[in-house]
Amino acid sequence: MSHNTFGKVLRFTSFGESHGATIGCVLDGFPPGMPITEEEIKVELKRRATGQSRHTSQRKEADDVNIISGVFEGVTTGHPIALLIENTDARSKDYTNIAKQIRPGHADFSYWKKYGVRDYRGGGRSSARETAMRVAAGALARKWLKIHHDIEIIAWLSQLGEIDLSPGDLTRIDESPFFTGEIDRVAELDQYMDALRKSGDSVGARINAKAVGVPAGLGEPVYGKLDAELALAMMSINATKGVEIGAGFDSVSQHGSVHRDEIIDGEFDSNHAGGILAGVSTGQDITLSVAFKPTSSLRLPAKSIDVDGQPIEVVTKGRHDPCVGIRATPIVEAMMALVIMDHLMRHQAQTQSHQR
Repeated sequence: MSHNTFGKVLRFTSFGESHGATIGCVLDGFPPGMPITEEEIKVELKRRATGQSRHTSQRKEADDVNIISGVFEGVTTGHPIALLIENTDARSKDYTNIAKQIRPGHADFSYWKKYGVRDYRGGGRSSARETAMRVAAGALARKWLKIHHDIEIIAWLSQLGEIDLSPGDLTRIDESPFFTGEIDRVAELDQYMDALRKSGDSVGARINAKAVGVPAGLGEPVYGKLDAELALAMMSINATKGVEIGAGFDSVSQHGSVHRDEIIDGEFDSNHAGGILAGVSTGQDITLSVAFKPTSSLRLPAKSIDVDGQPIEVVTKGRHDPCVGIRATPIVEAMMALVIMDHLMRHQAQTQSHQR
């Protein structure tokens, strides 16, 4: 059974490969009546696009999204919304030398063992190229959340390798190629990435995110918890190796007297729970953190095997991100928006007659 769809009421399905003719998605269950244009979606796509700085892959896709269905005269109809993007800058020849090689740290080994065949062109379905459609669909969800619930979602780079970053001015993160509000540290990050790229190595990243304005009551105990489905959505993003909700693993060293979020004069005094208790939103900001592993496509030689099981040395050429986590910021925002919108629609369907 293939799993390329997530969501219950709002259902998102993506398709396509890194070096296929197109990538696309279908967003089913989206409410009617919301104005949307291809240009609005492309604004979000541009934020995750490669080739915008020397610190990302130099693959330059136009990402001209086409709305195939579900929108009539600029307004959503309530029918499935199909979005399509052509791949215009794929260079499959960059990968011909690894057609029979198993790259360590990639999906090569696990996909080969599962399917008996693999698309070696840029990783095929496991490529970060697939995430463009998440951002495209997320553009619709983010607009709907803002219009109907005044919910804002923002993510930022909180750690690059061993460098910790504070949120800084979150209104300025799009001014930085690193999605950081610490604009005065961009030069430092530039130098760090230049040295890393020259060494031929890569590094991981940590993205923090928050959703502001989410009402209390979202989430389905026990197997549809809001935090569980947010974690699932984040773990589905390529290269994710960890997700924290609220205080996350810091909760281990906190005493219960500290971790519990006291309510004083009707207001929460802290938010160690990340805006979710027992899988249900509390009305506070929903906060999470996502850890992305270092890119495995390196020009540095590594020991591995070929498809015949013979020992080989692998050197990966082509256009790759020295830190794929940098571009993950708008992807995290998109996935957060899709999950929260789905839960809002589920909540309304289940409890529309409930008044509190």
